[in-house]
Amino acid sequence: MAEIVIDARNAFIGPNMAVSRILPFRKKRMVGPFIFMDHAGPVKLQGIKHHKMDVLPHPHIGLSTVSYLFNGEVTHRDSLGVEQIIKPGEVNWMTAGKGISHSERFENPAILASGQLEMLQTWVALPEKDEESNPSFKNYSKKELPVVTDQGLWMRLIAGEAFGVKSQVSTHSPLFYIHVTLKPYSKVTLPVNYTERAIYIVKGSVDVNNDVYHAKQMVVFASNENPVINSREETVLMMLGGEPLGERHIWWNFVSSSKNRIEQAKADWKEGRINLPPLDDKEYIPLPEEKTGRPPEALS
Repeated sequence: MAEIVIDARNAFIGPNMAVSRILPFRKKRMVGPFIFMDHAGPVKLQGIKHHKMDVLPHPHIGLSTVSYLFNGEVTHRDSLGVEQIIKPGEVNWMTAGKGISHSERFENPAILASGQLEMLQTWVALPEKDEESNPSFKNYSKKELPVVTDQGLWMRLIAGEAFGVKSQVSTHSPLFYIHVTLKPYSKVTLPVNYTERAIYIVKGSVDVNNDVYHAKQMVVFASNENPVINSREETVLMMLGGEPLGERHIWWNFVSSSKNRIEQAKADWKEGRINLPPLDDKEYIPLPEEKTGRPPEALS
């Protein structure tokens, strides 16, 4: 039986860029080290408006951003000087550490016009000892990510270790992140030996212990449960989880074990102490105004 079911909510990461937000959730802030999850697309946008979807340069601390594409392409530029186009099946793993800024640009209007853009972005919180590490970026091609197949089942291990294989992606704490496709009436189990585990259904539907779950739902399972996930149709889902790191604070794009460190990051961005990407430094997103109630929407 599921510990909790999270329905994706609408959020905006740009004037014309709506996403489905899964994490954080008020009743479940994290799953293992995963503290944030957005599902964008499929996006269809014609004409000159495509540039309005761009996510302008913005900062991060205390986390790794993990971008994974199903379709389309996105151009990443960051304050380390990296420029990288990410394509389907690849992973962009950017560790912010003590501070980084980056942008995400959608520079191929033909892809948007044809409705081909679909991607996921997650944030992985860092252990306290790594929160002030030097920032880094790495793109992993799909050839570097192991694939497992079985009857009616295909899986790509994006990060971590599961089902007897290990990803080359460098991580800071025990976790797993897996892209799974299931043919109708196929089944899969979750990785074992992890304290917190969940699935997010990208499309299709599954049956778990006679309970049915649908697209854009995250299902979090108890640590002592070993559910069998049965597809009711052609289904795509993500498996994710790992070991919890302890309480983390999140405000806008900043994650930290320390509230004071987040306040410092706010001041650093406002005062220009976090560099802009040298290949994309003509505009940026200013620090949101302080308001009571809900914190500002996080960006990817």
